Amino acid sequence: MKLPNPNEVFPNEYGTTCFLKNVITAPNISVGDYTYYDDPADPTGFEKNNVLFNWPEFGDRLIIGKFCAIASGVKFVMGSANHRLGSVSTYPFHVFGGAWAENTPDHLAQLPFKGDTVVGNDVWLGRESVVMPGVTIGDGAIVAACSVVTRDVEPYTVVGGNPARLIRRRFDAELTQLLLALRWWDVEPERLAEFLPVLCDENLEAVRQTLRQLAR
Repeated sequence: MKLPNPNEVFPNEYGTTCFLKNVITAPNISVGDYTYYDDPADPTGFEKNNVLFNWPEFGDRLIIGKFCAIASGVKFVMGSANHRLGSVSTYPFHVFGGAWAENTPDHLAQLPFKGDTVVGNDVWLGRESVVMPGVTIGDGAIVAACSVVTRDVEPYTVVGGNPARLIRRRFDAELTQLLLALRWWDVEPERLAEFLPVLCDENLEAVRQTLRQLAR
């Protein structure tokens, strides 16, 4: 059985799609198998061009799950992009050195810490969308193109806008819970290949029945 190799940078002949885990070098970024970034200009430059203000010493992480589809121009803004908020001025005097640095606290130490940014599994991030620091996007969620995600996104929902808001839930509560319990993204590749007809079936009632049987 011939299967896509998650350890290849370019998994198909198009040359615009790369499996991200194979081009990430920053110690605070982790990406799961088969998650891809698609960009006709520079798909392998994701870490440099799309993860903004990433200073690992600040302490926050970017964690992206498996089988995510990340469209061209998606940006992740890391926590060190923030400015000091509790003082009279938000200006980052310290970073310019000299007497300014001598008379101000360390720049990173004063920034608000939002925590890790976490993207679940099987998430689709639409073209030019922006994910702000400390946000969690649940499994199976869809973020519409050009959206700005400023707060957590529930699993299997569609969000969009600036700031991104709930547009609709993809499935009813039962099917959502069955999918979350299934965790198909953790199935070994050979078995997953055989299960793909279920994952791609638009007859959701048939899918529901199959998942009910598997859950017994």
